[in-house]
Amino acid sequence: MSTILIVDDDIAGCRTLQLHLQTQGHRVDIAHSVDDGLRVAQRSRPDLIILDIRMPGKSGLEGLPEFKSTQPSCKIIMITAFHDMESTIEAMQQGADEYIHKPIDIDELEAAIEKLATTPEDGDELVVTNPQQSAADPLTMVGRSRAMKEVFKTIGRVARSPATVLITGESGTGKELVARAIHRSGMHPDGPFVAVNCAALVETLLESDMFGHEKGAFTGAVNRQYGKFALANGGTIFLDEVGELSPSMQAKLLRVLQYKEFTPLGASAPVTTDARVITATNQDLSEQVKGDRFREDLFYRLQVVTIHLPPLRERKEDLMDLIQTLLGRINKELRRNVSHITKDVVECLEHYHWPGNIRELENLLMKCVALSSGDTLTRDLLPDYICHRAATAGPTPPGNGKPMEEWSLEEMERAHVQRVLDATGWHKGRACEILGVSRPRLRRMINQFELIAPSGAEENGPPDKTDPKD
Repeated sequence: MSTILIVDDDIAGCRTLQLHLQTQGHRVDIAHSVDDGLRVAQRSRPDLIILDIRMPGKSGLEGLPEFKSTQPSCKIIMITAFHDMESTIEAMQQGADEYIHKPIDIDELEAAIEKLATTPEDGDELVVTNPQQSAADPLTMVGRSRAMKEVFKTIGRVARSPATVLITGESGTGKELVARAIHRSGMHPDGPFVAVNCAALVETLLESDMFGHEKGAFTGAVNRQYGKFALANGGTIFLDEVGELSPSMQAKLLRVLQYKEFTPLGASAPVTTDARVITATNQDLSEQVKGDRFREDLFYRLQVVTIHLPPLRERKEDLMDLIQTLLGRINKELRRNVSHITKDVVECLEHYHWPGNIRELENLLMKCVALSSGDTLTRDLLPDYICHRAATAGPTPPGNGKPMEEWSLEEMERAHVQRVLDATGWHKGRACEILGVSRPRLRRMINQFELIAPSGAEENGPPDKTDPKD
């Protein structure tokens, strides 16, 4: 049972709503003005206030900050007969938890009351301890998993050496954070850190951006421009998506690594550089070398030291540390103070496969914090596809909990198909390419293994074709 206060100048409407809510087991008080409502609220300490916007004297919008100030733990539902966008936006910005139009739909109101007036039971919340602790440093890396501890150890070993470092891992795993950590722990932490996305620029612009150009080197070169290697002199240059470099750019980069010099476009003499080179890729460069898409000599130059970042789905023990760190940054950016997460939210996040890794987790938390009405993240803030994954995840892992060496061939095949579908976001075209099967055969495997796609999963890909093996 909740204590509810209705503040509305419509006396008949107030009484009708009061009687209905009392039949639902709530204790209900009424007031017909903001000032009267504030006095009643001081006495009754309501769990929830239903506040009309248009009233004689102070409007509901004018009284909303006072109710929030005097009853900070109380939830507030704004009601109005006027459908204007400005009032809705202002009410939500001032702290309203819900907004319902008149004439009131009883089902909509009851759903809102159930959502807002029900507080998590003891033990249902997981407290995120001090989410502000990492807010000041956006470059903080966290991880208690064995894989991340090895990453930290390797950073410590190589940071003060001039060795080139190749960072591998899926998109969104934090490869640039590793590069910055090496720079900050290296021999020239006060030197410049220059990041270049090799996949973001076309070939002609990339060469000028990397090595610079002289005035008149090409049409439009009205001034001399220093390239990224010159700007990184005395510090670190980070080449992200290095696997996207063209053959000619690969040759130029190889010369920089071999001789510590480069020639700007239009220049007659080379320029030396002592910038440390760190590269990153989400591709398998060894496979690129086998397919003659990447120079073998450059590959060996880049991977003097290789640091591999595991995907988030393989380091779930780091999830809560990551959430705490990310919430600290997001709270600071959005000027919020979300410090609690319900356990069912944690369960959903732990069962999800995270194809976008930490970047996807950060974007999800940003959305949830922006839409939350209090200091707690609840399950209703999560997208359906994430909740669906938790709902359909069985309690028993592939192989019925047995060690992998005791799995049957069918159990191994089921687990592999599931992993590929999850990794591709259930994009059946890409899954077929990885598994080497046709669309009809993949569909039969999904039915055979009773695999269920999350809502919103992709169905794109090449049209079905006949599998000669079927």
